[in-house]
Amino acid sequence: MKLLTGALFALLAGLGARDAQAQPRTFPLQGTWILVAADKRLPNGEITRDYGEQPKGTLMVDATGQYSLQIFRSDRQRFGSDSKADASADEFRAAVMGSSTHYGALAIDEQAGELVFSIDGASFPNWEGTTQRRKYTQDGAELRYTVPPRADGSVPISVWRRVD
Repeated sequence: MKLLTGALFALLAGLGARDAQAQPRTFPLQGTWILVAADKRLPNGEITRDYGEQPKGTLMVDATGQYSLQIFRSDRQRFGSDSKADASADEFRAAVMGSSTHYGALAIDEQAGELVFSIDGASFPNWEGTTQRRKYTQDGAELRYTVPPRADGSVPISVWRRVD
């Protein structure tokens, strides 16, 4: 009986040690990122600001690649009323055009050099349920990606800095 108990104990200890050594794989971009720039490259090659001189934003990515991203113009005008329901059409337009938010799952296609955003929810409803690819580079704590060209030919460029 002691032999059986000892063998069972050794087996359980071995399984426990194996499980303790297995480290969960973390997503390479895991962490909190702060927006440094939200620019756009015009068809003539000129770089201009897309969300004002000092845009605000946060990108949070967890260990599995789930993400939440927000970009805002820092100079957005406040609504005239404290109630969104009482806002004017111009106030709504400025609020929508001065922000970009979405969340979902993020993957990296290393071979293509692209981030792959599988968007579950977005401030622009047409993006919900879509997959979008962005060419990217990462240099240490800086992440930079470009969005496919818009209808006017401009190419949005987002630059993020990791803060944790």
